[in-house]
Amino acid sequence: MTSVTTTPSSTAMERDARNVTARDKRVAPGEIAIGVIIGRTSEFFDFFVYAIASCIVFPAHVFPYLSPLAGTLWSFAIFALAFITRPIGSVIFMWVDRHYGRGVKLTIALFLLGGSTAAIAFLPGYDTIGHWSAALLALFRCGQGVALGGTWDGLASLLSLNAPKNKRGWYAMMPQLGAPLALLVASGLFAFFLSTLSRADFLDWGWRYPFFVAFAINVVALFARLRIVVTHEFERLFESKELQPSPVLETIRGDGRNIVIGAFAPLASFALFHMVTVFPLSWIALYTEQPLERFLGIEMIGAVVGILAIVVSGFVADQVGRRSLLGYSAIGIAIFAVASPLLLDGGELAEVAFMVLGFILLGLSFGQSSGVVASNFSSATRYTGSALTSDLAWLVGAGFAPLVALALSASFGLAASGVYLLSGAVVTGIALFINKELAGRDR
Repeated sequence: MTSVTTTPSSTAMERDARNVTARDKRVAPGEIAIGVIIGRTSEFFDFFVYAIASCIVFPAHVFPYLSPLAGTLWSFAIFALAFITRPIGSVIFMWVDRHYGRGVKLTIALFLLGGSTAAIAFLPGYDTIGHWSAALLALFRCGQGVALGGTWDGLASLLSLNAPKNKRGWYAMMPQLGAPLALLVASGLFAFFLSTLSRADFLDWGWRYPFFVAFAINVVALFARLRIVVTHEFERLFESKELQPSPVLETIRGDGRNIVIGAFAPLASFALFHMVTVFPLSWIALYTEQPLERFLGIEMIGAVVGILAIVVSGFVADQVGRRSLLGYSAIGIAIFAVASPLLLDGGELAEVAFMVLGFILLGLSFGQSSGVVASNFSSATRYTGSALTSDLAWLVGAGFAPLVALALSASFGLAASGVYLLSGAVVTGIALFINKELAGRDR
């Protein structure tokens, strides 16, 4: 095996960390899973902290001169910027990866992510600096998006490559556990400050604390992930090109079809992701008199249900196949899309039913949405191709979902949001049908 001191991607920091873990001859799937879950939880925590603030803080703090609806729509427009800039971050950090190593890339990306998130905690409001408040918020949000493009570490692919063949679905669901875990913590923090502070104190300083917590979580995640990416097992797969970044344009030319299919296959899941997390909170804040901390409590219940459903998805996928599970889930999401407007607008018990049913479907589908066409990529392009697929999937399926759903619902009623979700289920069905390679390789 090539000496790590001569590997182009090796750095002094990585070599030092590798010496610490040199006693491990082979990294176990369980260890990889822990690193993946911690890493994804940190990323999604930043996501949910910002998303919740977009619904209940920024409309009043940054856009007080607009109506509550208009302020929320502008908040969601800025929310989408991270998904637009994320592919830019992927291109930049893939270059950093090739020239300076994965440790350098992850360190810069996670500190940029945590720094951008923590900077929002110091954001002055419109009453202090006027429209510069929105400009700074947009800048910090773009920083989050660029950083997210650099947080792709290949650990999910490493986990898949090390997983037993009859447990690929089980290990594929593990990275997805980060989303409901992050929602559980983020919702709990905001619910705590909402319930213990006056409305004025919450809008003045209480909302800022979750953003500080995000930076601390990112630091912990950095060490957890570096411990894995500097192991000899990861190095071996890098040298064999299983986890080596390939040039972006070359990857697009060779695997553009797989990237597009991979982005649209989980569209229903990604659309549902925001329809049961971000959108309903904005609707409750705008059109009901319910205490926000109460609905955040319901979201916490939904997050627990989502965790359980993701775990179940791993077992089911290994029995029927990931493609089949995504197809059945898309049918379930289509049915849910018809009923969801009635549930969300049907009172307290109906809201609970909306969240529980939504998170069951989300867990089953989202649990297998990661790398659904990874087997279609060659070993030389799997690392970069999977990153680009993820970027495009989040941009198309999730980036504008809260904005579009709220705008449609405000104009045409909640039924319009159901139609929007239904369209995502239809696109997923079409993408899965077209992807004949996936049908052949993964049942």
